[in-house]
This record gives sequence, C-alpha cells and structure tokens, in this order.
Amino acid sequence: MEEPGSLPLRAQLSYSIGHFLNDLCASIWFTYFLVYYHAVLSFSSTYAGVLLLVGQIADGVCTPLVGYESDRSTACSCYSRRKSWHLIGTISVVISFPFIFNSCLGCTTSTPEWVGLIYFIPFIVLFQFGWAATQISHLSLIPELVRNEHEKVQLTAFRFAFTVMANITVYAVAWLLLHFRVGSSRQSGENLDRSDIPVFRTLALIVVGIGTLFSIAFHIGTKEKKHSYYHLPDAEEHVTPLPQDPNLGGTVKPLLRWKHWLQEPAFYQVALLYMSTRLIVNLSQTYIAMYLTSSLQLPKKYIATIPLVMYISGFLSSFFMKPINKLIGRNLTYFLGLAAILAFASWVALDHQMGVAVYGAAVLLGSGSATILVTSLSMTADLIGVQTQSAAFVYGAMSFTDKVANGLAVVVIQSLHPCQTQLCCPACVEFYHWTMVIVTGGVAITATLFLCCIMLWPIRIRFYGVSMMTGLCRTSATLEVPADCQENGAVN
Repeated sequence: MEEPGSLPLRAQLSYSIGHFLNDLCASIWFTYFLVYYHAVLSFSSTYAGVLLLVGQIADGVCTPLVGYESDRSTACSCYSRRKSWHLIGTISVVISFPFIFNSCLGCTTSTPEWVGLIYFIPFIVLFQFGWAATQISHLSLIPELVRNEHEKVQLTAFRFAFTVMANITVYAVAWLLLHFRVGSSRQSGENLDRSDIPVFRTLALIVVGIGTLFSIAFHIGTKEKKHSYYHLPDAEEHVTPLPQDPNLGGTVKPLLRWKHWLQEPAFYQVALLYMSTRLIVNLSQTYIAMYLTSSLQLPKKYIATIPLVMYISGFLSSFFMKPINKLIGRNLTYFLGLAAILAFASWVALDHQMGVAVYGAAVLLGSGSATILVTSLSMTADLIGVQTQSAAFVYGAMSFTDKVANGLAVVVIQSLHPCQTQLCCPACVEFYHWTMVIVTGGVAITATLFLCCIMLWPIRIRFYGVSMMTGLCRTSATLEVPADCQENGAVN
C-alpha cells in the first residue's frame, strides 16, 4: 500500500523509462565503440581513443552548461522545464547516433584515416550534447518528484532497473545479429572485421527505434510540476531563502546557487565518489569486449553473452537496493558493491586462462557495478535535498568529472597499447588482462578511500547553510525565523 503523498507506482515506472534511449545508446557506445572503430573500421588504437575522448569531453562540457540552463529556463516556452530539455536531447540523439555506428559515407579502404576522424566528430558531438541534455533533465526530476529518502532510492533503483534492461536488450540483439550472421555467411569468421559493419549499423537502428518509443511514453506519462522551482536571482549579494514548507518541519532553507555548491566540501566528496563509480562501470564496460577477444581469445559471440550476464545480475541485484539501504545504510551498501568488484579483479588477476568461468566473474562485476551506481546516485540526491532549483547543475557537475575522467583514462590506456594496428599482437593478451584488473580493482581501492571520507564527514550542507541562516537571524526583520535558528543558526 502506497504511503500518503508518495509517487504512484505508475508514475514511477513512467519516469523510469525516460532514460531508456540514452541507456541503449550508452550501452553500445561504451561496450562496442573501441572494438568497432579499432577492429571493424580499422582505425588505429590512438585514433579510436581520440574519437572517444572527443565524445567524452563534448559530453563533459555540455553537461554542466545544459544543467545550468535547465535550472534557469525551459528549452521551449510551451513545454515544462525539465521535459523540454529532455525532448531536445532525445531529438539530437535520434538524429546523430545511427551515423556513428556506420561506415564513413563516401570513404573507401584507401581513404586517409584523418578523413574518417573529421567525418565522425560532428555526429559524436551532437550525440553527446543530446545525451547530456536527456540525462541531466531526467536526473533532475528525481528530487522534484519525490522528497522522501527511501523513495529516492526506489526511484533511482527503478531507473537503474530499466538501465539494466536496456543493456540486456542491446546484448541480446547483438548476440542474435552476430549468431545469425555467423550461421548464414561463409565469409564471416570468429573474429571481427569490416564485414561486420552491417551488424553494428542494424544494431544502432534497432535501439534508436525502440528507445524513441520509450521516450514518447515518458513524455506522455510523466507529469512535471511547472512551478516546482524558484527563479534564481541575478544579484550576487541578495539570495532569497526557500519558503517554509510544512512538510519539512517549517525550517527556513537557504536557496543555493551554483557558486554556493562550489563552497561545500560535501559537493566534492560526492563528486569524487561518483567519478570513481563511473570509472569502474564505464571502463570495465569499454574494455570487457577487448579483454574477451584479445586476452581470453574467446569467439566474438562472447562480446554479447558476457555483458548480458553482467547486466542480468545487475538487474536482479537492483531489486534488493531499497531493503539493503534501509537495513545497513548507504555507506555499507556501497561498500558491499566495492567488495564484489574487488573479488572480480582478484579473480581476473589470478586466473589468466579463465575460459567459461568468466561467466561467474561477470556476475560479480555486474552485481557490484549495479550496487555502487545506484547508491552513488542516491547519495547525489541526498546532497541536493530540497535544493531542486539547482539540481541540474549538481548532476551536471558530477557528470562532468565522470566524462572527462573517463575520456582521459581511455586515451592514456590507448596510448599505452603495445600495437597500433587493428591486428592483435601477443602483447595485447597481457595488456587487456591487466587493464581489466586496474580499471576495476585499482579504481575500487580509490573509491574505498573516498567512501571513508564520507563516513567520517557525512553528506550535508555545512558552511553556506550556516552562514546564510546566521545572517537571517541577525538581519531579517520580515521573515519569521524559527526558534532553532535563534539558538544555533544551523540548517538541519
């Protein structure tokens, strides 16, 4: 039975499908981008890494800018604020993504590599702008739709459940396309080459079609409160507090602008933890295909089946997020996810010829990644709290650190690649083996340190909230200031 004032289940599900198109495209982007451009289109490892870096930087730059504008205004005056930016983003993704996983139109095998680089960059930039606009507007709806801590976890878990379903869809379709291509074509071998371009082109078109239908359903079923935010003042020195809300205990809350977040230590604590989380999730997803084909030397069908197992285990674990969070709290839930990832990294490090046992390792990686991703997003929602007027900036800043860090990490890894051609050399076996160990286990150790900081200094607004409320207690002659403010000038 639903609690009074809680978001109905139908509305929760309607909201959760709003990121499905992004999730479908992100699954292909992170899992197959490098292997497609390096092994299929025959780009050098450096050029493939540069293209991915361009995409990540474009996403990183667009994300906070879109977040800032999304907090201030609508993208279309006749539509609600967050959903208007979501619509613009969706259109951009639909237009650009099919061109990214296709061959360069007009190019041949003798065309210089830099021509293909220039050809693909505009489509990648447009796609990343659209992806950022959709992601930030969708995430920013969480603190506006629900206020209860556990409801935020549940809504985030539903959202991640559809993320996992999107990944399962991608890998299932990829497996079918690869399976039937291998079975029907004599020229198609166990390794990827240019003959597999139609497979990836068809995969991109299918996911764009499916994702578009889900986006339409989101816009029809999700009702955004058109007046659920407060316009940010332009004056630097005059900041109006949020009006009193009887549901929040009647305490005056200071309205935080983007620059005030930059003065809060908790903002950086959550940003570093979220960046570490995304590095684990995205880099493991990026290099799993190369690890399977180059290090373990498994047939190409495994680049669909192993990620599929990962996300099925992640999907199942997402249903346990809410009760586990209630039982042991955010921090320990996140640590459980890190423990699973460290177990995966240890298994990979010790077993160089894993074979079919890689399915068991995939379960550990999938469940661990799902746990830390859902929990880190919930921590971000906790940080924002009632400050929904600047939620998009916070999510945008978090995403900026994640995108730039991922892009730079890929370029560094690609620059260390032992061979620059599309053909794998013997050194690639060890290279991708230890890459998987470092991007999971190494980053997980770093994330553990950031988690310890949060456990020592819990997530809450500190300096700006205190100074703001102290100023109100001393100077306000018109606002009714509660008694607790008069006592200590602190924000709950």
